[in-house]
Amino acid sequence: MIDDADLASLHTAIAAMPGLSRAYLYTPEQARDLYNDDGGSPVFGMQLYFDTIEGLEAAVAATGPLRPLAEPGALASLDGLEANQQAMVLRRFAVDDPVPHPASACSYVVHYPGPAQDFNAWINHYVDHHPAIMRRFPGIRELEILTRMDWRDGLPWTRVHHMQRNRIMFDSPAALTAALQSPVRHEMRADFTTFPPYEGGNFHYPMATRLIAGR
Repeated sequence: MIDDADLASLHTAIAAMPGLSRAYLYTPEQARDLYNDDGGSPVFGMQLYFDTIEGLEAAVAATGPLRPLAEPGALASLDGLEANQQAMVLRRFAVDDPVPHPASACSYVVHYPGPAQDFNAWINHYVDHHPAIMRRFPGIRELEILTRMDWRDGLPWTRVHHMQRNRIMFDSPAALTAALQSPVRHEMRADFTTFPPYEGGNFHYPMATRLIAGR
């Protein structure tokens, strides 16, 4: 797990990054889902938002501000762990009761490695149906769907190309658990059975969510 000193270093470096509009740092949390248990959450993650592809690529270039954080020893508590990266297109969806970022926020981060038999059919079905159900989760504060894109970078981290990621955020791990135990979760499962064909499964992880930059 990342230690407090490395978290503080990341906070300082990322908060000052040019072109960044928002940033979250993720650490493991626990929540109970009626249908899924994919084991322990990743030891650390970060989600960096940029308004333009040019801003993103400048940040991850070989001479960009993110590159020093990838050097051995820069984040000593994570040395020896495998890191991966992906740039994605973000779709935000309205929720009924958004609130300013809560101090104990917890996100459910999900990824679908893919591939889909027909990605266009997949994403059309998913966006047309699943968010309308997800937004009915009690206590949901944020809802995002991200899809793959091409990008260039100068980082040593492994590039992955998952076809889709999702993130839903709640006030706390307890609030996330309550949502995942609610009747809406059964509706989500029923819709899951109607998805167009795809491979690779899906993976769900609760993560403590710290806002360190942006709006």
